[in-house]
Amino acid sequence: MSHLFNHNGAENTGYSQPAPLSSDAMPAVPKGLVRKAAARWPRLSEPEMVRHYTWLSKRNFGIDTGFYPLGSCTMKHNPRVNEVIAQLPGIADIHPHQPEHHLQGLLSIFYEMQHMLEVCAGMDQVTLQPVAGAQGEFTAVRCIQEYFRLRGEEQRTKVIVPDSAHGTNPASAAMSGFEIVEIPSLEDGRMDLEALAAVADETTAAMMITNPNTLGLFEADIKAASEIVHQAGGQMYYDGANFNAILGITSPGLMGFDAVHFNLHKTFSQPHGGGGPGSGPIGVKSHLAPFLPGPLAARRDPTPGELAVAVDEHWYHWEQPEHSIGKVQQWHGNAGAVIRCWAYYRRYGSGLKTMSEHAVLNANYLRHAIHREAKKAGVDHLFVDGAETDVAKHEFTLSMQPAKEALGVSAMDVAKGLLDRGYMAPTVYFPLVVPECMMIEPTETESKDTLDTFAEHFAQVLRTEPEALHEAPITTPVRRVDEVYAARNLCLRHPYDDA
Repeated sequence: MSHLFNHNGAENTGYSQPAPLSSDAMPAVPKGLVRKAAARWPRLSEPEMVRHYTWLSKRNFGIDTGFYPLGSCTMKHNPRVNEVIAQLPGIADIHPHQPEHHLQGLLSIFYEMQHMLEVCAGMDQVTLQPVAGAQGEFTAVRCIQEYFRLRGEEQRTKVIVPDSAHGTNPASAAMSGFEIVEIPSLEDGRMDLEALAAVADETTAAMMITNPNTLGLFEADIKAASEIVHQAGGQMYYDGANFNAILGITSPGLMGFDAVHFNLHKTFSQPHGGGGPGSGPIGVKSHLAPFLPGPLAARRDPTPGELAVAVDEHWYHWEQPEHSIGKVQQWHGNAGAVIRCWAYYRRYGSGLKTMSEHAVLNANYLRHAIHREAKKAGVDHLFVDGAETDVAKHEFTLSMQPAKEALGVSAMDVAKGLLDRGYMAPTVYFPLVVPECMMIEPTETESKDTLDTFAEHFAQVLRTEPEALHEAPITTPVRRVDEVYAARNLCLRHPYDDA
């Protein structure tokens, strides 16, 4: 175990600074800023510091150390060539305040990425500025809000969401000042068109929905839902969290959506987790394009006699939409994430359809493999009611309620037991509409062997004595924690001993 914060070493050790060239080399520190006592930092030599962080890194779990079936988060392999490209000097060593003629390479990448995403989503314009999916949602909702304000339709104060929606959907709408109208799902987990028709009216600003939905099921009636909302004068918003399932197969534009956000850090392999880094661009139809946050990357032909040194002999520049809602992020978005995802897209292109097909194949294969292995362990019918014969998309949900009734173990117990077998635990208790819910997403980057082994270990967990499973995990650096206590009693700094 590392004791970095308890390591005090010898006085004035743990650092080495060159002596000043003269007493006037550095200005004196103002008295008000001088510490009354030495900082309570650990005093370490470089080898001791390196050992601490190396020890710490071995305690982390990530996609590079094992299978990470976290539902709804698409934790797939991140090709290392993307990192090489993002770290090229002409990309990594520039500053956004440099003049446009210094940024032609970066601007050309941004311009091309905007166009790529427009094609993927069936939209007319994309901004790369938002740096998270939730920020993308908020940005799109604000664009819709300003669209209606310009039209004088300020009575549109409501946003419709299904009860299985990601929590960020109603949160983003509420932050924009909208009232949330929740509609129930049918027994099979899909939206209720009759319930939608009953609430869509002249006060409706938008409907926010994911497709495939949060249960991993495709909303086959999505076109009908779009017609209901559009007939009421509202807009359709596509939560792109599950975009990994439909790339090259269909698009939000074909489904009737007016706006969409992308999770570049999920769909296009940008590494994420632990709070970032993310990228949540949005795409919109032409009537919403004037409201996008700027600047956007644009391209123009060089003027006569102008030195054409830009890519493809065009000049790239920043452009501000006419009725822009203003910036939602400093600079122009998460450039590193955009470049990694652009590299991923450029290498796979039309192969992105195959990517989605394999993601769907892996999800369905694992879903049935788990069900088969669970039956051997004495637990049957883990499927959501009415969904047993459905084809899941890139992720699927299980109800561990039968396991709880038959064995006395909860979804949380099973998830903690999987930690002891070297896996990241799947998502649990979301969506809330599924009792004892467990959500799993294998992604397209895992092999059949990995999926088979995971299904076998899943069954092994179910065969574990309930008393032992209630104590799991027992092999991890940190044993089972009280999540409720941790959430209510945050500790955001190291508890130094003040004695």
